[in-house]
Amino acid sequence: MARRYVSIKEVAARAGVSFQTASKVLNGGNVRVSAETATRIMAVAKSLGYRPNTIARSLVRRTTGTIGLIASDATDVAISHFSVSVEQAARRRGYAVLVGHLAADGADGADIVRMLIERRVDGVIAAAPQVEDDSEVAQLLRTYVPAVSLHHVPGGQVPVVGSNQGETGRLATEHLISHGHRLIGSVTGPFRRRVVRSRLRGYEATLLAHDMEPHEDLVVEADWTPGGAAAATRLLLERVPETTAIFVHNDAMAIGVLSEVAATGRRVPADVAVVSCDDMPFAEYLTPALSTVRVPLGATGERAVDLLLQSITGTAVSAEPLLLPVELINRSSCGCADPAAGGRMTRRPHDEMTR
Repeated sequence: MARRYVSIKEVAARAGVSFQTASKVLNGGNVRVSAETATRIMAVAKSLGYRPNTIARSLVRRTTGTIGLIASDATDVAISHFSVSVEQAARRRGYAVLVGHLAADGADGADIVRMLIERRVDGVIAAAPQVEDDSEVAQLLRTYVPAVSLHHVPGGQVPVVGSNQGETGRLATEHLISHGHRLIGSVTGPFRRRVVRSRLRGYEATLLAHDMEPHEDLVVEADWTPGGAAAATRLLLERVPETTAIFVHNDAMAIGVLSEVAATGRRVPADVAVVSCDDMPFAEYLTPALSTVRVPLGATGERAVDLLLQSITGTAVSAEPLLLPVELINRSSCGCADPAAGGRMTRRPHDEMTR
C-alpha cells in the first residue's frame, strides 16, 4: 500500500496552531513560539508520519540544501573515491550534492563552477587538480559562494583540506631504503601537477638524507593510467637496468608497473620491489599484494564537507591547510613478510639482488 502524504495543514490542525506556525517550526524558519508549542507540533508531526518538503524548507531557510562538487572525471580513481565520500557525508548531514565532471584538460572548469552557482548551491567543493592553477576558477570560488578545495587555489582565501604529499614520498622511499635498496626509481603522474612535485620532493630529499644522489634517469613521467605506467616502467628499466625498487605515484599505475616488471622477466619483489600511493580497495588483491602509502581519501571527503558547512553557517575556518596524516601499509610487493606465505620474506636479501 502506498504511503499517504501528510500535509502541514493536517499537522497544524491536529496541533491547534496556524499553518504558518507549523510550517516555520517544521521547516526551520524563525518563529517565536513557546518550547511547549514547538514540542507539541513536532510530536504531532511524528505521530502522523509527516515528512518535510525539501523545497518548502529551502524557501523558508533561503538555502537549497545542496552543495556543488567540481571533480575530475570518473577515470581518476582517487578523485572518485573522494567524491563518493563527499556525497555520503553530505547526505548524512541533510544535503544533496550536484556534481560537475571536468573535461580531461580541465578547460571547462570555470563553466562548471558558474553552472553550480547559477543553480544556487549553498557552497562548492573543488576536487579537480586540473584547475589548481586556474585563476578564473579561483576567483569564482572566492567571490560567490563558500568553498573548500582539495588542491591549491591561486591567490588563496579558500580553505584547503588534503594530506602532506611530501611525507607520502618520504615514507615510501624510506621504506624501500630500509630494505637495502640503493637504486630506487619513480614512476610519477604528470609533472605539472603539484601533488606529483610534492611527492618527488619527498622522494629526492629522502635519497639525499641517505647520501644517495637523485638521478633524472630514475624518474619517468606517466599519466595516472596503468598503460602509461607500463610504458614508463619499460623506459625506466631500459635506462637503468640495475633498478631494484620503484616508487609509484598511485595504485592504478602500480597495476601497469607490476605487469611490465613481469614482462621483462623480473619478479616482484625478488628483483624489483614496489611501493605505491593511495591504498585503493583493490591494492591488497593484486599479485603480489601492493605495499602502498594510505592517503585518507574517505576521511578527507568527510572533513571537506564539515569545513564547507562551517563556512556556509558563518563559522570561521582556518586559513591554514588542513593536512590529514598518511600511513604506510606494508604488504608483500616491497618485500615485507607476506601473511599469505606464512609470514616469510618474499624478497631476496640485498646482496642477492645486486646485479
